[in-house]
Amino acid sequence: MRSHNSKKNVTFAEDMTQKIRIKDIAERAGVSVGTVDRVLHKRPNVSKPALEKVEQALKEMNYQPNVYASALAYNKSYTFYCMLPKHSSEAYWNEVEDGVKRCVEARRDFHIDVKLLFYQRFDNDSFNEQSEICLKENADGVIIVPSELDITRKFTDQLHERNIPFILLDSYIPDLQPLSFYGQDSFQSGYFAARMLMLIARDEKAIMIMKQIKDGHVSSKQQANREVGFRHYMQDHFPSVKIHEVDLPLDKDRKYYDMILEKFFTSHPEVHHCITFASKAHIVGDFLLKTNRRSIQIMGYDLVGKNVECVKQGSISFLISQHAFMQGYLCVDALFHAIVLKKKVKPVNYMPIELLTKENIEFYKRESV
Repeated sequence: MRSHNSKKNVTFAEDMTQKIRIKDIAERAGVSVGTVDRVLHKRPNVSKPALEKVEQALKEMNYQPNVYASALAYNKSYTFYCMLPKHSSEAYWNEVEDGVKRCVEARRDFHIDVKLLFYQRFDNDSFNEQSEICLKENADGVIIVPSELDITRKFTDQLHERNIPFILLDSYIPDLQPLSFYGQDSFQSGYFAARMLMLIARDEKAIMIMKQIKDGHVSSKQQANREVGFRHYMQDHFPSVKIHEVDLPLDKDRKYYDMILEKFFTSHPEVHHCITFASKAHIVGDFLLKTNRRSIQIMGYDLVGKNVECVKQGSISFLISQHAFMQGYLCVDALFHAIVLKKKVKPVNYMPIELLTKENIEFYKRESV
């Protein structure tokens, strides 16, 4: 009942706002209709006394401009660009893409389009090539998954010079002065992951970290920061637990992964718990199922299909969700609010850190928007 009344009140307030005419405001303020129009549209040639009278009348009448109607009436088209790392299927970035496309669909009446651009991780030339496309096409706004700091700064400095707003996704770099950021607090996420893992591995003497690497580098800044948080927790609470590292290059095939994992688990029978800070926990999960190693479990990130299947079959004990779909959606929506509706947006937006298990993963649906 309360919810119903609240909805009625909101509707009533909206109706009152819609019924307030410029003529009504002018009569209350004791000025001309033209003066009110200039104030509402922030045009020049309004005296200070007249401005104060109109602002007072707007306040007394609780006038709220209909920014959505104004934006629709303006009938301008907007093109945003979204720069993502190149990726394979069944990856975290697929969910981000889906969120981006869903927001474009939701805001289609406002003539918004988003162009997806893909750069090769750890390839400065690739990042520069894609950033040049944004600059050449004079994008209205940009969503960026940062590359190396210096190379990203070169791009964002040019965006600032052209007054093109941009949003950082995945990695927060405040020195670049983005309009906004969406992603997890990766340090806290890693710290949380360690705490959850050690609830079931507190009596273990060793654990394994699986790293996804590309050209000798960890494949994302998020992975690196999560590992820092993870190791901080372990040092503070379980300093005697030995941490083994296994590197799995992204450009190898399943046969190669199986060989590396077989060698590790055969040589380290004391290891029963593993963690990876990226989205391919299923590489280990599938191996454990195939080799019938039921006493070993892995913890990973992201709600990709292959990970979900391993959770259901028991080879992945936990997944940490970082709401990739919502990150993509909200980045586009933030540009929409800032550029189309001329509204302020929240500068830092950390996504929830949620733990999914076999028992609750079926109830965890993609966020409705």
